[in-house]
Amino acid sequence: MAKKKHHLNSIATEPENEDFYHQPGTIPGTIIVDANAPPPKIVLIDYSPTEAISKEIDTPEECIPYLDTESVSWVDVRGLGNEDILQRLGQVFELHPLVLEDIVNVPERPKVQDYEDQLVIIARMVMPKKKNHGFHSEQVSFVLGKHYLLTVQEEPKRDCFEPVRSRIFKNKGIICKNGSDYLAYALIDAIIDGFFPVLEKYGERIEDLEDEVISQPTPKTLRKIYKVKQELLQLRRAIWPQRNLLHTLIQDDNEIISNEVRVYLRDCYDHAVQVIDMVETYRELASGLMDVYLSAVSNRMNEIMKLLTVISAIFIPLTFIAGVYGMNFNTEKSPYNMPELNWYWGYPACLAVMAVIAALLLYIFWHKGWLENSSRLNR
Repeated sequence: MAKKKHHLNSIATEPENEDFYHQPGTIPGTIIVDANAPPPKIVLIDYSPTEAISKEIDTPEECIPYLDTESVSWVDVRGLGNEDILQRLGQVFELHPLVLEDIVNVPERPKVQDYEDQLVIIARMVMPKKKNHGFHSEQVSFVLGKHYLLTVQEEPKRDCFEPVRSRIFKNKGIICKNGSDYLAYALIDAIIDGFFPVLEKYGERIEDLEDEVISQPTPKTLRKIYKVKQELLQLRRAIWPQRNLLHTLIQDDNEIISNEVRVYLRDCYDHAVQVIDMVETYRELASGLMDVYLSAVSNRMNEIMKLLTVISAIFIPLTFIAGVYGMNFNTEKSPYNMPELNWYWGYPACLAVMAVIAALLLYIFWHKGWLENSSRLNR
């Protein structure tokens, strides 16, 4: 089973690392831990309608007493840099080797898989970068059981789950009154809603690019447009399969997810469709900007050629007069050999004639509208 492995944490602003693949014939379930991945940090949140606790644990075995209780246990693993802990995590939660492979060997296409008393969900989370353009992207894996939820993230420092944690500890809403399936919905909904701040920044960037393309397009503008198109394509690849993921969760008859939670998942599905519509709209706008840029550059080149043509047209008769008077004639031999060469005002008169011709040509060009600047496009 050949499977590609590379990290997409800086997918929008940094070049991807060299791709890594399993060797052909590799045993299914083989996991490969990235040497640069951060070590796992395990946080256990156990809550019920009356209380909630949170603690950081050192080993996966410490969460075993919480898995079969009536309270909801959320085991959040942040980081994929320790193979031993990951293997022990698979033993504690009785994960199928292929599930552990999908969790560790990122990136995996977002999907849903049913393993008897467990539901495995692979999703992709995006967050806007604070200091520059682009976004962070990472895989989030869910293993949903009857009374527990295991989440595995690539990065320990950032996620979009803080509002859900706050609702748990402040006992806001109905999250503490529901089971692990509602917790899974709340986290997936936070992932989908996390696309909107990213798209908002892309809307602002596209507006700025529109002004730049219309006012003064440069080759740097073209590079900006192309980069936005690439990043929007990555967003599309992240959100599109997650719509199918949500559709599967809504339609499949799985006992782990209650009918009440499926109603909430339909609302989450609507948000995913809205995100897809926004991504497609921005992609069309970016493609339109590319066309506008090419048109603006073409118009600018036409203006340059028009200016050069006007200058050439003005200097053609002037060059003709100067060329004629540059010939050597002897007026003593014949009165027809340019008698004006001996005129007292011959030189000023020649310059005056040339100036009148140039002014007349400029007036004709202006009257026909050939001197107007049309390289800048109006909105």
